[in-house]
Amino acid sequence: MDNGTIYRTGSPIREVRILGTGACVPDRIVSNDEVGRPAGVDDAWITRKTAIRERRWATPDQATSDLATAAARAAMKSAGITAEQLSVIAVATSTPDRPQPPTAAYVQQNLGTSGTAAFDVNAVCSGTVFALSAVGSVILRRGGYALVIGADVYSRILNPADRRTVVLFGDGAGALVLGPTTEGPFVRHVALHTFGELSGLIRVPAGGSRQPLDHAGLDAGLQYFAMDGREVRRFVVEQLPQLVKAFLHEAGVEAADVDHFVPHQANGVMLDEVFSGLALPRATMHQTVTHYGNTGAASIPITLDAAVRAGDIRPGELILLAGFGGGMAVSFALVQW
Repeated sequence: MDNGTIYRTGSPIREVRILGTGACVPDRIVSNDEVGRPAGVDDAWITRKTAIRERRWATPDQATSDLATAAARAAMKSAGITAEQLSVIAVATSTPDRPQPPTAAYVQQNLGTSGTAAFDVNAVCSGTVFALSAVGSVILRRGGYALVIGADVYSRILNPADRRTVVLFGDGAGALVLGPTTEGPFVRHVALHTFGELSGLIRVPAGGSRQPLDHAGLDAGLQYFAMDGREVRRFVVEQLPQLVKAFLHEAGVEAADVDHFVPHQANGVMLDEVFSGLALPRATMHQTVTHYGNTGAASIPITLDAAVRAGDIRPGELILLAGFGGGMAVSFALVQW
């Protein structure tokens, strides 16, 4: 299979550093029993298949932009900056508030800053690293600081009777603040891949220009998230180790140099299988999937923020971020903390 890479950074961008992280998950805790009952499965089945024990779902009055804004404020507080200092806001999401305008525009409005460049990135669960790769050049040209936010509210598009999907997903947002400075963590290397020939594996069939959502589509459930779970798992388990090996080689890094692995939180059982195949002998894998489920584009920044706030990551350590999801899209970032 061709590597599908569409963007890479070849050298460390030391002028742009990660200055703060933040996260937000809804207050509402949804148990396995609650989510499993309409799908005909129980807590034991869900735990055995996914290692997920609970997830957070948004309330009816919470949208993706609300969670994204809260995560952004937490990250800005961590970084010690104000909204007036922002020059760009990038929101990675596949569950926007509306088809138009971009959810980032609502985040900008919520933060009370005007004129800041604000845009969305949709690479599904890989989106945050895609967005991260886009903002560095903007900061270097315009100055100021950047917000990179991953945010999704998947509970809005789940079929409650589909046990393959409804048990997996939670809602949430995670954020990073980046800025021009010589102190702090920096992104050493990035690689983005898309395998469009596999785009049918993860999908929301109706609601776009290809197939507008009408009454017939609603009756058929075409507004719901759908996934060929077996083929998605096969792709991740077979392809991710090869792609990680190639990525680390390009970055000039040995597998033993990686201290932390922060993957997309797709499924806890699958992550254990994937991690064992990556051959990262010194790395600690960080997980939040047990309590938050799969939070889409938010899962990497939520998990990174949890590790940072727990004091698990120390200066000088090397972190591998790995996203994978619909598209099929795969993304990596190597961060020197």
